[in-house]
Amino acid sequence: MELQVTTLDGKSAGKVELADDVFGLEVRQDLLHRMVRYQQLKAMAGTHQVKHRSDISLTGKKFVRQKGSGGARHGDRKVTQFRGGGRAFGPETRSHAIDLPKKVRALALKHALSAKARAGDLVVVDSVAQQEARTAGLRTAFGKLEWTNALIIDGTEVDKNFALAARNIPHIDVLPVQGINVVDILRRQKLVLTKSALDALEARFNKTEKVSA
Repeated sequence: MELQVTTLDGKSAGKVELADDVFGLEVRQDLLHRMVRYQQLKAMAGTHQVKHRSDISLTGKKFVRQKGSGGARHGDRKVTQFRGGGRAFGPETRSHAIDLPKKVRALALKHALSAKARAGDLVVVDSVAQQEARTAGLRTAFGKLEWTNALIIDGTEVDKNFALAARNIPHIDVLPVQGINVVDILRRQKLVLTKSALDALEARFNKTEKVSA
């Protein structure tokens, strides 16, 4: 698959050949769904917790005699039916994360990249390096390129001036190539890859294939 390379000024910077086994796959929605669910469950805090009967700081003394009171038989006031008592079967601190094989995660990322390529929402830019961190100038450039809702992936290190200028622009996310993930790709309309990010992705997938082989 061949794609036009552009610059932040909107000028042509040649063409690049995209690997069909990464950007030309028939998109499988089930893989994307599994990966999104994996990421969202892993991100859940899971810190919700209630106080159970053993966590309540009250006396354990029996407060009413067993028989003859005319009411129910009770032990102490830490039981669930009394105000201030413990709660039965309440949530406890736990991890919501589920397992997903590494090969499936890598394949889901390929399908997310292929989905953007098939929809025409994949853009390859020559470089995003900036001489100075000016948000106004970058917003104007994004407007000309029609990047109103985009995820921009740079190389192993994001250009500092570009990151500073872009962080105040709404609906624009900037990540290094190590941070690329399915959820962020799908939540933004455009996926913008620098040439260095593209090279790093191809090297990453080639390494994964060699290891699995």
